[in-house]
Amino acid sequence: MAAGRQGELFAAGAESGSSPGAGALPLRQHELLAWQIRLAEVQQPHFEAAGSASGAGPFPGLEQGNLFSRQPASQPASQAPDPAALAARLNPLAFTPQSLQFWRWPQPPQAGAALYLVIDQPPHLETPLLLYVGETGRADLRWKGEHDCKTYLAAYAEAVLQAGFTTRLSIRFCCDVPAAARPRRALEQALIRQWLPPFNKEARQRWATPFTADPA
Repeated sequence: MAAGRQGELFAAGAESGSSPGAGALPLRQHELLAWQIRLAEVQQPHFEAAGSASGAGPFPGLEQGNLFSRQPASQPASQAPDPAALAARLNPLAFTPQSLQFWRWPQPPQAGAALYLVIDQPPHLETPLLLYVGETGRADLRWKGEHDCKTYLAAYAEAVLQAGFTTRLSIRFCCDVPAAARPRRALEQALIRQWLPPFNKEARQRWATPFTADPA
């Protein structure tokens, strides 16, 4: 979901293309690792629950392809799919990982309404890290041009490299979402509340780190 300018999570100079923390010491390895472990401890139970749930697919136990499409416009809101319940069942790793540069492809692999999730699978950790959740009505266009998350990811990747680690970043799309913006955003917000991805503004204060330019 489009949002206002967020605070610089990794560096004041990241947006201008300069190195994270330009003029300052790079983030030390143990500081970055401690931040990743804190995030992993919160998210690991959700990944484990999603992986062990019965049934296949991104929403284990639910029939895919019609989670929202069969809901008539006249159906009462109380009977609509509950965003919190759907968020609790969603398995982020069930979606096909794509390069963050997917938008450069001649033919975009997806279009229309979607949720998108940015995940890192650091080789030195046992659990992935869900870094960002977003929603869009145009999956083929949302990642083009300016996007706060792209700035943070560039700074994050550089900080990881300087700390002597590597990243395995990917973006994944869930296209079985409402075409209408309001219920789609409700599902996005339910996912943010559950997973607390650090690059979403709603969770930024919780994950205040040594590489945050502004104070928590």
